[in-house]
Amino acid sequence: MAFLEKKILNLEIVKLKLMLTNLNYLQNPNFPNRYISPEKLFNFLQANYDAVISQLGSSYLERPIYKMSLGAGDIKVLAWSQMHGNESNATHAMLDLLEIFKYQPDLQKDLFSKITLDFIFMLNPDGSEKWTRRNGHDIDLNRDFLKQSSKEFPFLKELAHKGSYDYALNLHEQRTIFSTDGIHPATLSFLAPAEDFERTITETRKKAMAVIARIYEKVEPEIPNQIARYSDEFYPSSTGDNFTKFGIPTILFEGGHFQNDYKRTGTRKYYTLALYEGLVAISDLAGKTDGWESYQQIPENKESHYDLIYRNVKLNTDFECILDIAVQYKEEIKPEDDEISFVPIVVEVGDIGKKKGWKEIDCTGKLFVSDRKFPKLDEEVDFKIE
Repeated sequence: MAFLEKKILNLEIVKLKLMLTNLNYLQNPNFPNRYISPEKLFNFLQANYDAVISQLGSSYLERPIYKMSLGAGDIKVLAWSQMHGNESNATHAMLDLLEIFKYQPDLQKDLFSKITLDFIFMLNPDGSEKWTRRNGHDIDLNRDFLKQSSKEFPFLKELAHKGSYDYALNLHEQRTIFSTDGIHPATLSFLAPAEDFERTITETRKKAMAVIARIYEKVEPEIPNQIARYSDEFYPSSTGDNFTKFGIPTILFEGGHFQNDYKRTGTRKYYTLALYEGLVAISDLAGKTDGWESYQQIPENKESHYDLIYRNVKLNTDFECILDIAVQYKEEIKPEDDEISFVPIVVEVGDIGKKKGWKEIDCTGKLFVSDRKFPKLDEEVDFKIE
């Protein structure tokens, strides 16, 4: 068979497998919103998975932190969600996987005959309750590896040191500002974290790169041009960098923007598929580095976008002033709400020609209507364009 024909056939097989997987994707019906109440999550886990969960400890504000243990395979994997409280996609992905396994038990049986997965739900329940990045006393858990100033992070670090894990999955979300190529949103991004400032490609990193390359191969045909590599700048105090430094191949997941989908339901679906394919890759590779080089072909994140740009806005000034106004949506949870709200915030004004907006409005010939003469940076949008 000619090389090109073989490549086309292999691509069609990959697409067919993904189609079959996607047809079987199920969203956990108990958690339809992007916001997940910690209390609701804990009650769900206790009611449905009591036999496989254990409490690691409690947060600064005395909320429980649960670990779920699945499987009896030789390959041990540690994963955790919502280290940053306003990043719920990974929690959703695990909940959705559990829902899928209910109806496709053979998938679960095969996977967990090879691996053992310890999954920490909502490492930062205080931040998750408030929908904030930091914990109950404003510590960023992902920069707390050395100081261990938080109550929550030592639970993860101790478990990692005692557990003899073969892999770790550091599960996060990223802002809407990133694209893969200046056009398509970076709906998913991955990283094999560096161990040093030189970003040396070590054997430990190669193991993580090999897993990411497998995920990319499986999922990218479903969302073409929407998967990227996260920056591998070394952070001495961060979790993934230090786990890698200590010899645990660590894969960073970042769920990002999906066009016209700020509730991230599309991202949730592909995050779930990526999590599953990552676990399958780990079970197949079992520490091997086969195909790690393909990781380097994945495009890097580009910081290229704002949520909204008003172009060519003419202000009501006594001199000629035409500019662009960039807006980002601030996410917040209001008291008594069960879903987050999006508040438009002015983040830049002037010539924004080098950046794009996921939505752009040409204001040429229209009026800037506001009590202010100028839009106010870092304040909620209080003007209209008419």
